[in-house]
Amino acid sequence: MADETTGETIDATAEEVKRTASDTIREKAGEIGSQAAERARAFAGEGKERATGALDEVAKMMQSAALDVDARLGEQYGKYARTAADGISSFADNLRGKEVDDLIEDVSAFVRKSPAVAIGVAAGLGFVLARLIKSGVDAASDAADNDKA
Repeated sequence: MADETTGETIDATAEEVKRTASDTIREKAGEIGSQAAERARAFAGEGKERATGALDEVAKMMQSAALDVDARLGEQYGKYARTAADGISSFADNLRGKEVDDLIEDVSAFVRKSPAVAIGVAAGLGFVLARLIKSGVDAASDAADNDKA
């Protein structure tokens, strides 16, 4: 009988250790997940700042181009470039005014509403990104070849 009680006590202790280890693992996984989410938000915030800065620069270039178009082709055609610049600037301001979580919600809603368009946009961005990377690799390869010569 004592052996039975000791066996039950060992089983109960082992079960408690197992539960405690499982709880600890869940807690640590939750902490790691929270840290990863915080870092992802920080990177997204930095990316948002870079994107808005780049959009501001594109808008400035479009404004300059509008002046050139005015001089060469007439104000009627320069108006199109100014309208595009204003649209880009407005988009940058809108982007700047939103929090990362709001942007994620907007993108999620867009994907749910128009999944085919979202896939097309993702494919297009992937293509552009691949071309940019390839041109950077090709330029680096050309520079290395020129250095060897």
